[in-house]
Amino acid sequence: MSVPAQLEAVLEAGGAGLADSLARAKARLAEVAAGHGPELAGHAGGTLAAGGKRLRPLLVFLCGGAGPAGRADSGDGPLLAAATAVELLHTASLVHDDVLDRAPLRRGHETVYARGGRGAATATGDFLFSRAFAELAATGSEQGLRALSVASSALARGELMQRAAAWAADVAVERYLERCELKTASLFAASCRLGALLGDRPDLADTLAGFGSRIGLAFQILDDVLDVSGPAQRTGKPRGADLLDGTVTLPLILARERDPDLRALDLRTTVTDPAQVEAVCDRIAATGALDDSRTQALAHVAAAKDSLVTVDLHAWQHRALDLVADGVVQRYS
Repeated sequence: MSVPAQLEAVLEAGGAGLADSLARAKARLAEVAAGHGPELAGHAGGTLAAGGKRLRPLLVFLCGGAGPAGRADSGDGPLLAAATAVELLHTASLVHDDVLDRAPLRRGHETVYARGGRGAATATGDFLFSRAFAELAATGSEQGLRALSVASSALARGELMQRAAAWAADVAVERYLERCELKTASLFAASCRLGALLGDRPDLADTLAGFGSRIGLAFQILDDVLDVSGPAQRTGKPRGADLLDGTVTLPLILARERDPDLRALDLRTTVTDPAQVEAVCDRIAATGALDDSRTQALAHVAAAKDSLVTVDLHAWQHRALDLVADGVVQRYS
């Protein structure tokens, strides 16, 4: 399973054991997609094959000890099931998001919604959700299933929160961060928790989940910065896509505090075409909101790394998890 250039150092730290585990996860994802008829196979397989950062499976394996001196069964045991499950759940949520957003592109590729319509995309997302829990159920871990269920519920709550605040002019920073914790950080936290639980380190489950949550929060803030700064070649979607679908993000919240004209702008009625979106993105950037958003994200990354300094992990795990945190930042620099 490939990872972005920013995370190649993580694979080096994790050695052959980590690389092999990721390769097995990629193969297992393909098997899951192919096993339930040609139509679902085409939609689900194409979506999974479109790639992505694969951070969530990576965190499962790292927190579970799949590395140079790690678990021999990480490539075909409970950790593999957990890594596959979190990626299936993540992909399912993206497919459903694309239905709600009527998005034509995801990761630079045509979405299931654009290719097959609302019905096909909804069914594909449902299929991926169900297979995520089926994969994890095979481990027999009640705690693991509970962790994935909590994350799945959080994704739904975060989506409802985002929809309720669409185009709103009064979203507070605290409300935005709560939404990010639900929609993004929750699955990062679950990935780390599952690694600890199924890697036989339940004593570290809460600590590692906290690390994952902070990394996930930074990831989402930086993703929202990139939505404004672009370009589309880096994001795989048009610049300002969040503005077009009414999603209120940290850069916009901070920019509105500094620019009265932005604060008075009704995005629903005045930002309706790419040229208008570009202009609003430029105005947000001119307020300095992007730099301040990055600063907040970096603070979460630093806190995540600090939280593991005294934790009883292998030296290679400390290094690899630090590199994951750094890679989240480098992805957007």
